[in-house]
Amino acid sequence: MTPSEPSPEAADELLERRAREVEQASGALGRRLVLAVLLGVVVYGVLVVVRGASAISAELARFAWLSFAGACALSLVNYGLRFLKWEYYLGVLEVRGVPKWESFACFLSGFVLTVTPGKIGEVFKSYVLYRLRGVPMVRTAPVVVAERVTDLLGIIVLITLGGATFPGGLVWAALGATAVALLLLVIASPSVARALLAPWPRLPGVVGRVAAHVVPKIEQGLASLRTLTSPKHLVVPSLLSILGWGLEGVGTWWVLRGFGATLDLPKAAFSYATATLAGALVPVPGGLGVTEKILEESMVRLGGVPGAVATASMLLTRLATLWFAVLVGFAALFALQLLRPGLLGARPVPKPEDPSGDKS
Repeated sequence: MTPSEPSPEAADELLERRAREVEQASGALGRRLVLAVLLGVVVYGVLVVVRGASAISAELARFAWLSFAGACALSLVNYGLRFLKWEYYLGVLEVRGVPKWESFACFLSGFVLTVTPGKIGEVFKSYVLYRLRGVPMVRTAPVVVAERVTDLLGIIVLITLGGATFPGGLVWAALGATAVALLLLVIASPSVARALLAPWPRLPGVVGRVAAHVVPKIEQGLASLRTLTSPKHLVVPSLLSILGWGLEGVGTWWVLRGFGATLDLPKAAFSYATATLAGALVPVPGGLGVTEKILEESMVRLGGVPGAVATASMLLTRLATLWFAVLVGFAALFALQLLRPGLLGARPVPKPEDPSGDKS
């Protein structure tokens, strides 16, 4: 044993602590997912009752289900484009040596926690990458925030393009642009970030002690985030976001067409983008309740879509986007666990080139 290596007792204690942390994290993950599903059931149930269950059932009975399949396929293409963004950012951070298939599965596994406020739970993929390849989470977690920033930029562009087709639509774009500008200011300006973070470690009691431990990590993460959101690194990811989220807007329009609704594509994309932005800015799991109501009302007000059709279209759109993503995430995580037994366990996952896990 070299001086830099921990003693067997210390190594066992570390593994036990990690096991407890993983158990707690797994329990929290399960509870969050169950709560999100229950919240979704309540929200959708209320909307169905308000619009009339029999009327919605009648609309679903005549729906052209090929449109729903098409919307799901467009969501898959969106995931592929967002994976390219993930790979782009890993390249910027000089994270090398991760096989593409493994990186893709790791990226998709983050969708398990899509039903978190602002989708920030997708940082789970940073944990999976750490378990697979030992890449420190503090190094890759800023990618998730950078993804959200460029997603917001892309969605605002879609709102602007769609809003330009009718009076009053640009108001939403201005509100969203203001929020993004404030976020970019905090990220880009070290002085602003320091002014916001510096007081916390000086607070008395447990808050100050926790802040003293957490704030340096936040500052390190912000340093990486500044690299990711510099002007030269915003263009390609933002273009991918515009295209990817635009495809889900097309999916919304396709679902509406499946019911015979005549809402045009720009307004359908505007409705989807506005609802998505509102759901991202409000701190509720997956934007549940907020996204659904705004999407439904936008269809009714902008295109004169009948209430029952709007509700049914909203339900199928959310199934083809939010809940389909969660399903894909679980499938990817299941595949990784089959290929890398112990992925979410306490002990390190043996690397492919070192099946025994022995690094001596």
